[in-house]
Amino acid sequence: MTQDPLRSRREFLKLSALLTAGGALPLLQSFEARAAADANAPVRIGYLPITDATPLLVAHHNKLYEAEGLTVEAPRLFRSWAQLVEAFVSGQVNVVHLLSPITVWARYGSKVPAKVVAWNHVDGSALTVLPEIDNIRQLGGKTVAIPFWYSMHNVVLQQLLTQNGLQAISGGRAAPRANEVNLVVMSPADMTPALASRQIAGFIVAEPFNAAAELLKVGKVLRFTGDVWKNHACCVVFMHERDLNQRPEWSQKVVTSLVKAQAWIQDNRGATARLLSRDGPNRYTPHSVETLSRVLEPNAAQARQYAASGAIRHPDWKEERIDFQPYPFPSYTETLVRMLKTTRIEGNNAFLAGLKPEQVARDLVDDRFVRQALRQVGGLKTFGFPDSFTRNEIVSV
Repeated sequence: MTQDPLRSRREFLKLSALLTAGGALPLLQSFEARAAADANAPVRIGYLPITDATPLLVAHHNKLYEAEGLTVEAPRLFRSWAQLVEAFVSGQVNVVHLLSPITVWARYGSKVPAKVVAWNHVDGSALTVLPEIDNIRQLGGKTVAIPFWYSMHNVVLQQLLTQNGLQAISGGRAAPRANEVNLVVMSPADMTPALASRQIAGFIVAEPFNAAAELLKVGKVLRFTGDVWKNHACCVVFMHERDLNQRPEWSQKVVTSLVKAQAWIQDNRGATARLLSRDGPNRYTPHSVETLSRVLEPNAAQARQYAASGAIRHPDWKEERIDFQPYPFPSYTETLVRMLKTTRIEGNNAFLAGLKPEQVARDLVDDRFVRQALRQVGGLKTFGFPDSFTRNEIVSV
């Protein structure tokens, strides 16, 4: 399959132009007008076909939204983050999972009136490389794909590169120097074919594309992101501030549905893989049950293999390949903002310099709904986490 390496970059630049005070304003005004006329608008879910969307889709499949008294439309699948963000800003969808750094960019770089209401999952991503690459330093002089500039993947990758004496570059020389790694934005669905055709040396992205590359034997996991930043958020639930303030009961029911979905997943990982698959009744994703099960139901033999290869360097953390818990810890948001300030990001990112991490953690996140929802399912201990709304972030490259 021939890839267009510039397509995703063009999408990112298009969205960057859109999400400015002038570009986004007509969309926001149009959305405000429709929202004012439709106070009982149904749940409109937007998602990418990745495991990050799992709780939104499980809640739909298990009719948890309806159980809370909500009307819900069939979830809408998008192929790129740029498309999903544009649909959210324009009001086509009102409940989405977004890469957590995108929410920082949207609210503070683009003034989009929306907030994080919960985490969708923790961990669930990896750096996958060509079979002959055995360590980070071997990525020098090569190209690695990321799903978006504002992504946990970009942040973690650059931490790994810096620790190994490599510098991230983008959009410059055709051939990076030996101490440089060229970063390109690429749609997740394009990454495995691009690796197979050796157009890139690796990619860092959400599951199940890492698992797919393993099963196709075109790549191997070099490092899991959850083994670099313990229990980090990847995707979060983003909702319009207007809904949160003017439809609090509706918003509470949405968040409660998602938290109950995450609780259900804990004991139904195999069933989750099946319902998400292309063979499931709703065909939410194009992935096979085998691929999704490798992510959602990893076995002990695989964990030992990853520990031996170095993909897992902290087995004592006992991280799942992907896990689910909804509470948005303030310490995570604060640490993320600090790390974004030192991460190479294309486009207009000057707004990052003025952000105060503690203030962002208070303003970007609205946790009143998730706290209430957690009380209904037995608290954070239901998800295997200490029943506390504070924690210390652990980052070990």
